[in-house]
Amino acid sequence: MTTKTANPGETRGAVPRTRMSPWLFLVIPVAIAIPLIPFFTEVSHFVLSMFMQTTTYAIAVLGMVVVLGYTGQINLAQAAFFGFGAYGVALGTVTYGLSFWVSFAIGIGTAAVAGGILGLTTLRLGGHYLAMITISFQQIFDLVAVNWIGFTHGPDGIPGIGRPSLFGKPLDDDRHYLLLCALILYAMIALVWWLPQTRLGRAMRGIRENELAAEVVGVHTLRVKITAFTLCAALGGVGGGLYAGGFAYISPDNFNFTRAIEFLSMVLLGGVQSPFGGALGTTLLILLPEWLKEMPPALQFIKDVYLAIYGLAVILIMVFMPEGIWGLLRNTWMRFRSPPPVDTSWVQPLELGIAVTETTPLLKLENVQKYFGGLRAVDGIDLEVSRGTVHALIGPNGSGKTTTLNVLNGIYKPTGGRIFIDGVDVSQKSPHERAAHGLGRTFQNIRLFPSMSALENVIVGAQRDNNPIGKGHRALKARAMSALQFVGMAEKANTIVRSLPYGHQRLVEIARALAGHPKLLLLDEPAAGLNQTEKMELVELLKKLRSGHGLTIFLIDHDMGLVEKVSDRITVLNFGKKIAEGTPQDVLRHPEVIAAYLGEPPANAAT
Repeated sequence: MTTKTANPGETRGAVPRTRMSPWLFLVIPVAIAIPLIPFFTEVSHFVLSMFMQTTTYAIAVLGMVVVLGYTGQINLAQAAFFGFGAYGVALGTVTYGLSFWVSFAIGIGTAAVAGGILGLTTLRLGGHYLAMITISFQQIFDLVAVNWIGFTHGPDGIPGIGRPSLFGKPLDDDRHYLLLCALILYAMIALVWWLPQTRLGRAMRGIRENELAAEVVGVHTLRVKITAFTLCAALGGVGGGLYAGGFAYISPDNFNFTRAIEFLSMVLLGGVQSPFGGALGTTLLILLPEWLKEMPPALQFIKDVYLAIYGLAVILIMVFMPEGIWGLLRNTWMRFRSPPPVDTSWVQPLELGIAVTETTPLLKLENVQKYFGGLRAVDGIDLEVSRGTVHALIGPNGSGKTTTLNVLNGIYKPTGGRIFIDGVDVSQKSPHERAAHGLGRTFQNIRLFPSMSALENVIVGAQRDNNPIGKGHRALKARAMSALQFVGMAEKANTIVRSLPYGHQRLVEIARALAGHPKLLLLDEPAAGLNQTEKMELVELLKKLRSGHGLTIFLIDHDMGLVEKVSDRITVLNFGKKIAEGTPQDVLRHPEVIAAYLGEPPANAAT
């Protein structure tokens, strides 16, 4: 049998290509023209220096876009990474007589290694604690640069830094060197602009939006954060190395904590989630003070207070435009732009391909315990879930249901006992490792990535390790669209999920779990917050998953009507212990279950 290969003109089964942004047709000509201006008109050395400072700073600020804008990790040590690159070039060319390019590579490598080491601290720290660590790292760099005089030359700095040669031609002319810096800047902007469309970039954005959800759907969050810090530091090193060659002199004052705050201000001002915003913020914060100095005679008083005006302007922009200037421009454009309709003609039916051929349980818990100090939230549960069934876990509030799910999922490590998924002991594995074993999960309180589209949310779910689909973005998009179509949300694929109603967000969360091709799907109160119509639709969806696809579902819900309609077996918890297990008809009439819910068994309860 031969398989027909779709050609570009076919729509059925062919994933449409992503359209290029119209902004590129405006930005690219301007970007080409700016570094060529000095070749066609007289430009002072001061202006060339300003442009050179802008391009080198902008490259370092792009690193802040990656780590803060994309990944949501605070970094107040970017000036230190900028300094690693600069000192690499300065010491390499002046002290050790190396070529510029070798010294440049050493500086970037040193910065990248330092960034990776700093990223390791995110294993234990986040938020303001991470900010304090990065501040400390920056201060240590400052102290070493000032006091290790035998190596760094101390406060006197390093003069006489050479510039590179390119194709045998020395770049001693400021115009030629500026052109080189601009070309490298544009290459870095293109790289950072392309990054969010990659598997790594989507994982970064998922971590920024909801780190726990990202880990649960299969993102190795620590590795991604270390990568983000490494890329951020490497970009800082690139900017610093070019800065040292451009100005031929560096000293510790160029890389202190004040400079780190300037980099942070630049990226927040321009727009932290866009490389174009980072470049725009850098340009404004370097040029704005100079513009304020050169005011007409009637406004000369501004020259005396320009720093106060400059600071006030930055604060107002950050307060009233939290997404920065570029974010404001983008949002304004989106208001007047009608989104194109979603083409679903090419979307294939969702294929889970789970054949129930074995009789061994898919999920097995052996004496699982989870204690929080003296509180026994889960107290010695033994449980088996058969393949291709819907197994419900019920119990009154505080009985340990969600804690059990969190232990199954790897969010909590069990105090004792063992957990097996498809015969593999996963008791000590992390959530992303369990996702790679075919474990999917939704949450009682919906955990989506709010600023990403429904399609992007589901693609992150499809990216998990060992997902048996084709390689590349087109295969991921096809899988995600199939999952969205299965839950009836394909038409909303390009909608930002924060603007969707609650019931639709729940469906997107289920689609994200299904996109990962799970063997076992954990549903934590999926009917919570749904109206009666949405609950009936959820019942039909769960029945379709069970009967048509062989998926095994482990369900928690307080809606006994829903539980009774979809469940094959029910386990009941009370105070962390299993008190009953069996078919829905038997369990819901069990006297201990009635007592747990109502406080006492009915007088005529069967014993």
